[in-house]
Amino acid sequence: MSRSQVALLGLGLLLMLLLYMGLPGPPDQTSWLWRDPNVTILAGFTPGNAPIFYREVIPFHRVRRLDVVLLHGKAFNSYTWEQLGTLQLLAQRGYRAVALDLPAPLSRCLLLFPGFGNSAPSKEAGTEAGRAELLERVLQDLEVKNAVLTPTLILYGELDRILARESLRQLRHLPNHSVVKLRDAGHACYLHKPQDFHLALLAFLDHLP
Repeated sequence: MSRSQVALLGLGLLLMLLLYMGLPGPPDQTSWLWRDPNVTILAGFTPGNAPIFYREVIPFHRVRRLDVVLLHGKAFNSYTWEQLGTLQLLAQRGYRAVALDLPAPLSRCLLLFPGFGNSAPSKEAGTEAGRAELLERVLQDLEVKNAVLTPTLILYGELDRILARESLRQLRHLPNHSVVKLRDAGHACYLHKPQDFHLALLAFLDHLP
């Protein structure tokens, strides 16, 4: 093996090591306290032409409480909620929980409405401002005038420099909301502080009517 080949091999190993070190670490050990070996997690696909993979847990108690749907961010999937023990915890507390694997984001989407003429696709939907204006007109046509009164938990990480401030500023307009800030947690605060996240989530869910 020549010196150049050895150098390339060493460089490749170094890059692999750096990538490994850059991966997010495992959840805090405290999150494993929420696990229960008796919880059965069901998995499958929704029916239809565009099936979606899901994981589901059935509540322990006969008297069911709310159904909880768990979504995920761009870099994660439904297995994240199993790893953190969130699915198991919700089942223990009497909630039916379903975690979905969302489809990959679309760079371009064309909506077709058969039977509504052969008009060209709207140019408004091609820009963010156009979509916002279109949505506003649709809501006006539907006479959606009342405020969103659904109880909302706004939960974010103290160290989040990506969306925390802007999202909090926008969501504070919701009339029936509560705010929880997780200390020493970043954007994915549920990964950084899983136990604190679980406590806040349960406190919110348990007080819903």
